[in-house]
Amino acid sequence: MFHWNVDPEIIQLFGIIPIRYYGLLIALGIWISYRTAKRIYLSENVPTESLEKLATYLFVGIVVGMRLGHCIFYDFEYYSNHILEIFIPFKKIEGNWSFIGFRGLASHGGSIGAILAILLYARKYKASVLWILDRIAIVTPITGAFIRLGNFMNSEIYGKPTHGNYGVVFMRDDLIARHPTQLYEAFSYFIIFGVLWYLYKKTRISDTKGVLFGILISVLFTVRFVIEFFKENQVAFEDTMTLNMGQWLSIPFVLLGLFVIFNPFRKKHIMT
Repeated sequence: MFHWNVDPEIIQLFGIIPIRYYGLLIALGIWISYRTAKRIYLSENVPTESLEKLATYLFVGIVVGMRLGHCIFYDFEYYSNHILEIFIPFKKIEGNWSFIGFRGLASHGGSIGAILAILLYARKYKASVLWILDRIAIVTPITGAFIRLGNFMNSEIYGKPTHGNYGVVFMRDDLIARHPTQLYEAFSYFIIFGVLWYLYKKTRISDTKGVLFGILISVLFTVRFVIEFFKENQVAFEDTMTLNMGQWLSIPFVLLGLFVIFNPFRKKHIMT
């Protein structure tokens, strides 16, 4: 049994702006993902200027998607009446506006935002959508893993009680030993990255466009679906659901991934 009681806030700038492990870990994950993607671009003699432009599209798409995903999928009743709070890091508490950061980001929304961003980029710059999706798929699990490490530092999105003398006690919430589902996901995502990197470097799988992307979303969201069984529900309405919101949102991604992998029309096109 491991007791966890880390303050998620490192320091406050000017006494009002909190600097948290969560934000730093996300930034670190994005930076490592970008550097890895740059290495891929250089190895294929693709100008890195195009990656820099794509990174801007992805950053906006992911951040907006994660925020809207949370507000729409998990807390629509509140944000439908507080639309301004969707877009600003402040919340009105007892009549006064307080800086709280963007508390509420959904990974499914970020995934949708990333795909839409790539589609918009490819359309504007006449690039291959599947080629980009395959390369970005390789590095995506890195950022996902660091996001879950950030959740662990925040003592949030943890698992159900283990009902034993093992697990992690998130002392900032209660004294119950729980499954550290944040670490389960982070570890799984690092493994997925390792597998995709191996397939890219050691096989010719990337010659078939779309397969790496299909493997990513089908495997990653299958993992997410399974781990959700060990995770506490994030919002009250999920308690009445057979599958929680995270699981329902994962199913379309798994199906999309399998379709991309086994799409006979894509294979026929490649063979001609």
